[in-house]
Amino acid sequence: MGIWIDTDMGFDDIAAILVVTHSELVIDGVSLVSGNAPLSHVRANAASAAKVFGWHFPIHTGRELPVLCKLETAQGILGQSGIPTTNRNLPEAEALPLSDAFTALCDWLADGRGPKRILALGPLTNIAAIALARPEIADLIDELTWMGGGVTSGNHTASAEFNAFADPEALAIVLAHGVPLRMVDLDICRKVLAWPDDVTHLRRTAGERAQLLADLLEGYINIAISRGRPAMAVYDPTAAAIFVDPEIAAFRHARIDIELQGQHTRGRTVVETRASHGEFNAHFAGEIDADKARAIIFDALRQAAA
Repeated sequence: MGIWIDTDMGFDDIAAILVVTHSELVIDGVSLVSGNAPLSHVRANAASAAKVFGWHFPIHTGRELPVLCKLETAQGILGQSGIPTTNRNLPEAEALPLSDAFTALCDWLADGRGPKRILALGPLTNIAAIALARPEIADLIDELTWMGGGVTSGNHTASAEFNAFADPEALAIVLAHGVPLRMVDLDICRKVLAWPDDVTHLRRTAGERAQLLADLLEGYINIAISRGRPAMAVYDPTAAAIFVDPEIAAFRHARIDIELQGQHTRGRTVVETRASHGEFNAHFAGEIDADKARAIIFDALRQAAA
């Protein structure tokens, strides 16, 4: 089955894509968006990852700026490239050919082949652009699984998860259009953790690619360790694990809205589960088999390392 991935290409995005490439799904295309880092870094990361892991699916360049607000990145946490490491970095690679993600994604949605499932791992700017400019094309989306939002709290701010905060208007547009959204939020992702022992296991595999993955995973886990936590949630790979094996999670129907104003509330996702208090417009992952999710994720990383 052919699917599409929309990503801001940090380390956990790369790990999420590896989860998909080591499943039975076929990636028909990838669209890039600013988020973890500005679009120029996202493009460079994508080109390098494609070189290292032998990706041959088309990668298209999407939106550089959010719908309305100024660009917000996670470079303060993830570093200049958007990918922390303890040693090795992704190697330099030839620049990706310029290919417009808007056109490519519209063409894919309209090609009439199979259900149209999208895995979105960053701000929803590219999807919102289609909902605004080509609403009849956005109607062809059968499923949009998105790693973003927070049912109880945020991470970029006390209220807002990063992908929601980086372009809240995009999420508002997607929700208003009625795109079938399946939200995999912070709370559910925080049940699936990467531990220092996972780095040790990767290092036991010989070869430069395994050591690169171990360095990147260790750099990612160190974000949590530097904040006094023993392990790091694997956000995007958790969404990918659910995407490739929906049976590992239970989704709940809800009314999801996004706060667009307020110094302390902008970007907050408001999730109402009482049918008497709002018309349901989306689903969110309420439960997950964390052990199965970890098995899917780290099996994929071990296969990619070999």
